[in-house]
Amino acid sequence: MHNPLEIKISDFDYPLKEENIAKYPLKQRDNAKLLCLNFDKEIEEYHFSDIANLLDSDTFLVLNDTKVVYARLLFQKESGSIIEIFCLEPLDKDIQLAYAQKGSCVWKCLVGNNKKWKQETISSSFVGDNINLTLTAKRLYQENETWIVEFSWDNKDLSFAEVLQYMGHVPLPPYLKRKDEESDKEDYQTIYAHQEGSVAAPTAGLHFSESTFQKLADKGVKTCFVTLHVGAGTFKPVSTETISQHVMHTEQIVLKKENIKDLIEAIDKKIVCVGTTSVRTIESLYWHGVKVLKNNGAYSNIDVKQWDPYQEICKITAKQSLQAILDSMDKENKSVLIGQTQLMIVPGYDYRIVKGMITNFHQPKSTLLLLVSAMIGENWKRVYDFALKNDYRFLSFGDACMFTK
Repeated sequence: MHNPLEIKISDFDYPLKEENIAKYPLKQRDNAKLLCLNFDKEIEEYHFSDIANLLDSDTFLVLNDTKVVYARLLFQKESGSIIEIFCLEPLDKDIQLAYAQKGSCVWKCLVGNNKKWKQETISSSFVGDNINLTLTAKRLYQENETWIVEFSWDNKDLSFAEVLQYMGHVPLPPYLKRKDEESDKEDYQTIYAHQEGSVAAPTAGLHFSESTFQKLADKGVKTCFVTLHVGAGTFKPVSTETISQHVMHTEQIVLKKENIKDLIEAIDKKIVCVGTTSVRTIESLYWHGVKVLKNNGAYSNIDVKQWDPYQEICKITAKQSLQAILDSMDKENKSVLIGQTQLMIVPGYDYRIVKGMITNFHQPKSTLLLLVSAMIGENWKRVYDFALKNDYRFLSFGDACMFTK
């Protein structure tokens, strides 16, 4: 077993060229290539539209229904210079309440071209769709690499989510190196996106079409929708020499009581997660249940730290963990479980609930690649080498791969 503290990120590098990165998606979502690896077996090639034929009928598929919000705001000064404000997360941490606020709100943000922001406030206006709207931003104070920014707007009938809908831009990943376009509003969103709160799409889900879901239903594959709001930290490469020095980003999880019940019923089946965000959600759930058991139900909200799974050998089963959560929710009369996860899945991690995953091809030296390696071991090198040699499209708008036992 790997000691995660000694893992060198240089061992998870590979030669990704600019031409390998998909700048736009395919016109037909499920026409992407699908590379399949049944762990130690040979690599097989399909198209994503074949997915229903490749999954057993007793598969339980978990998807992340988070919705990307237009989190990039552009303010043009009279001089012509542009100040960009990227909304990362609300200061009070409750994402759903923050988007529902009217009149004003306070967010933690990244500010581009910050040196040009001389005056106390900056403003931008929107006119159209029978809406007149002026948005004003005020920097309150700096916090490490981010700024705490207060937003206020003159149309008090609009929520902050609606303000972003009118004035914001699609937060495309920086590695695409292009401006967002009108088509990205649809392309950079899963067809099942429902819960507003992400600044990045759970991109493995971009391959699913209505036709795909119908084929899965016909096969008997059951689906479950959970929520993890993806933060900008997902794009942050590991810049430290060893994993022990890396600080994993924190993201918000929202799960319904029905999700827990469904997972308990499916625990002996093949639980396959769509995307690394779904993987983190389900595995974080296990560690939350462990805390509930060890603290007699004291942990009412999810709070999973980066190294929680690596502190000691844990013999609590997945079913015991999930049942503890369900019992705790019953006791507290809760229908929804909300909390934060900082879970970092690296080689040496023992997957407790997830038996397989559908995902895209990830950046070199990324925590996402570490998560994949934790599931398929050194096979990740064989998979990525094959994909590079066979013209697979990489990253957010790229092709997919599936790993199952």
